[in-house]
Amino acid sequence: MTRTIANGAVPVDGGHIAYDRTGDGPPVVFLHGGAMDRRMWDPQLTLTDTHTVVRLDARGHGASSTPSAPFRHYDDVADVLRALRLGPVALVGLSMGGAAALDTAIAYPDLVSAVVACGTGASSAAAVDEHLFRDPWTQGRLAALAAAATAFDPHAWTEAFLEIGLSGPYRPLSDVDPDVVARCREMIAHTLTTHVVHGGPPPSALPDAAARAAGIAVPVLGVTGAIDSPDHVRMVRELVETVPHGQLAVVENAAHMPNLEQPDVFNALLRRLLDRI
Repeated sequence: MTRTIANGAVPVDGGHIAYDRTGDGPPVVFLHGGAMDRRMWDPQLTLTDTHTVVRLDARGHGASSTPSAPFRHYDDVADVLRALRLGPVALVGLSMGGAAALDTAIAYPDLVSAVVACGTGASSAAAVDEHLFRDPWTQGRLAALAAAATAFDPHAWTEAFLEIGLSGPYRPLSDVDPDVVARCREMIAHTLTTHVVHGGPPPSALPDAAARAAGIAVPVLGVTGAIDSPDHVRMVRELVETVPHGQLAVVENAAHMPNLEQPDVFNALLRRLLDRI
C-alpha cells in the first residue's frame, strides 16, 4: 500500500528542523549520519506497514536550517518529539544520529522507549577526538578530511568521507553498490553546497555522555557492520557492554551504513526490537 508522506518543519531556537511522517502505529524516529540527510532512511520506509515512521533532518543538513548559533542535536530532537506530540518513541540513529539518539535517551528519558545506535557510541564518541579514534587507518582518513576542509576542496573531502562513512578500510569504494554510492554523493553534495558553505558553529556535546550512558534504562541495540572501521566497531561493542539492556548485532557484508547496504537484514533487526517493546 502506498503511504502519503507528510513533510513539515518544527521551529527550534535559532532555526527549524525539517521532518517527514508516514504510516500508522507506534512511532519510530530516524536520525541520519553526518553529511547525510533523512533520505538515507528510504529503505526503512517499509516499516510504515506497522509503525509511524518519522525522519528528521539534523540542523545543518537536508531541509533544516543552517546553524547560526550554538545548538545541541538532542535538544532539537526533543523539541520535535514534543511539538509532534510523540513519545516515548524508538529512536534509530546512525553515526552522528546514533549519538544524538543516545544523548536524547540520557537527557530526555521520558521521550524514548528504545534506541538503535549504528556505528557509534555516546555523543563524545561521535566527535573527532584522537583519544576515541585510535586506529591508524581512521586517523589517516580524518587527517585527509581535515586537509580537504582547510583547502576548501569539496571533491577531496567527499572522497575521504566516503572512505570512512561507506566503504571502510577493507575494500575500495568501487566494490560498493553504485546506487548506494550515488545516493550518498547526492546527499553529501547537498550538505556541502546548502549548509557547509555558509559556515556556522558545530553542535555542542552532552557533558559526560559516555559515563552517563550506563543510566539508559531502555533497550539499546548496537549495530555494526562487520567490515566497518575498527574504531567504529569498538565503539558499538563498548556501548552495549555499558548500558544495562544492551544487545549487539553485526551485519555481514556491510561497513558503516548497513541500513543502505543490507536493508533487509537491517529492517529485520529493527522489527525484532520493535516487537519486543
